[in-house]
Amino acid sequence: MKKILVVEDDNTIHKIIKDILEKEHYTVINAYSGTEALTIIENDNIDLILLDLMLPGIDGEDIIKKVNQKIPIIVISAKTSSVDKAKVLLDGANDYITKPFEKVELLARIQVQLRINSKKNKKLKYKDIELLEDNKTMKIRDEKITLTKTEYTIMRELLLNPNNVVTKTRLLDLISINAENCDESSLKVHISNIRKKIRKITQVEYVEAVWGIGFKIKE
Repeated sequence: MKKILVVEDDNTIHKIIKDILEKEHYTVINAYSGTEALTIIENDNIDLILLDLMLPGIDGEDIIKKVNQKIPIIVISAKTSSVDKAKVLLDGANDYITKPFEKVELLARIQVQLRINSKKNKKLKYKDIELLEDNKTMKIRDEKITLTKTEYTIMRELLLNPNNVVTKTRLLDLISINAENCDESSLKVHISNIRKKIRKITQVEYVEAVWGIGFKIKE
C-alpha cells in the first residue's frame, strides 16, 4: 500500500484530502506544518507528498528544495499565477494543482506520479545504451557518458519510448518542467550535443530526427 504524506495546515482541506485517499486505500500520513513534514520525511518511507505552499514554520517552497526530487511532490495551492506554478516546478516539484480541485483530477495526478516514480532508480536499457537514473549518466558498451540535466531528460523520454517518435512539443514540455526553459533551436543544440557525446564512443547514430515531428531512438 502506497504511503502519501499530506502537508496542509487547513483542517477542512486536510480532512477532505485524507478521506479521498483512504477511500482509495492509500496510507495517509498527516503533517500540519513544514517542520513536522520534514521530520516525517526524514524518518519514514514516503511514496508521495501532497504539499501546500503556505505553511507555518518551514514553507512549502523550502520543503521542495530540501527533498530535492528524492520523493515525488504534487503541490496543492491557492496560488494560481503561472509565475508561481513555474517557480515551484523548476525548483523540483513534480506537479501542481490549484485549489479548489476535483477528486478525479487529484487521484489521476497521484497515479501518474506514482507510476513515474516506480520506474526511477532503475536502469533504462535499449540495445547498447543504458541510462542510470540514480546518477544521471549513460553507458554505451560499458563506457560512461556524463549528461547535463536537459540531456538526461531528453534521453530518458526517448528510451522510455524506444519504438515511438517523441514529439518536439513533448520534449520541450518535459525540459521546461525538469530542467530549463527551452525552444526548438535550443532543443536541436541539446540533441546535437548528445550525438557528439555518443560518437566519442561509437559511430552508431542512436538518436534519429523525424522531420517536422520530433526524435526517436533509431531501431
